[in-house]
Amino acid sequence: MSMMELPQDPMMLYSFINLKLRDYYPSLEALCADLGVAQEEIVQKLKSVGFEYNAEQNRFW
Repeated sequence: MSMMELPQDPMMLYSFINLKLRDYYPSLEALCADLGVAQEEIVQKLKSVGFEYNAEQNRFW
């Protein structure tokens, strides 16, 4: 899965990533490795709309 296959809208991406983190992955690193996407791309796209990853809670907020 590439960034092009992930939701392009930042709010939809936020919802999609948090659902995957909550239900399937123990960390953002694991999610990115499994989906074959660049972690920095996700972090930067979500940061651009005010979200940051919290590793302790394993979610963006």
